[in-house]
Amino acid sequence: MSLVRRASGRFLLIDSYGVTGTDRERLLALTDNGAAIEAILNVHPFHTLHCEAAHQLAPKARLIGTRRHREQAPDLPWEDGVIEDTATQAEFSADLDFSVPEGVDLVTDDPDVHAASVLVRHRASGTVHVDDTLNVLAAPGPLKKLLPQSRLKFHPMLPKALQQRAGAADDYARWARDLAENWAGTRIVCAAHSAVRQLPKGGWRREVLHALSDVEKTLGKHREAHG
Repeated sequence: MSLVRRASGRFLLIDSYGVTGTDRERLLALTDNGAAIEAILNVHPFHTLHCEAAHQLAPKARLIGTRRHREQAPDLPWEDGVIEDTATQAEFSADLDFSVPEGVDLVTDDPDVHAASVLVRHRASGTVHVDDTLNVLAAPGPLKKLLPQSRLKFHPMLPKALQQRAGAADDYARWARDLAENWAGTRIVCAAHSAVRQLPKGGWRREVLHALSDVEKTLGKHREAHG
């Protein structure tokens, strides 16, 4: 979960988590006991377990998710608009950029395939929040300080997420190249489950293009099968 301060001074939560202890105390202190949190934006369709906890943290905040969030937690007060739609994203465009991968299904029939999500970039800080679509491999526990992080990598389930149609591999590659260029000023990547990655100048563009090069064999096999 990421906490974003808008230019207006109010806050957005990106994704839901049952934050506890000192982290919870600090978050509530920053946000007037949660009252200054304007909205909770849930951007990964398969991350649904903590939506209730986040809503309880800021019960007056607008609650926005993907279509799957609404299906999985129908008792929560979801807004009608879903975050994968550009009309909903536009409501937050003064502070955030959004990107949805092309050529893959946001929600697949296999619940273990999490290769797509709605990526979010906070312009003012140059920070990207990404769940699963881009990964950072980091050692656990005390080893994290001793072993280097990996560079950015696309999700290993990409082969199963690509749409079974001609042109899907090309659409994904084009999306990745555009992402590398359009968000080239990114300095920090908050990657779900693993790490916060600090990037040097130009690091985002280099690492995203390198990640694309790493999956070229996967994309090539898809082209051979589907065109």
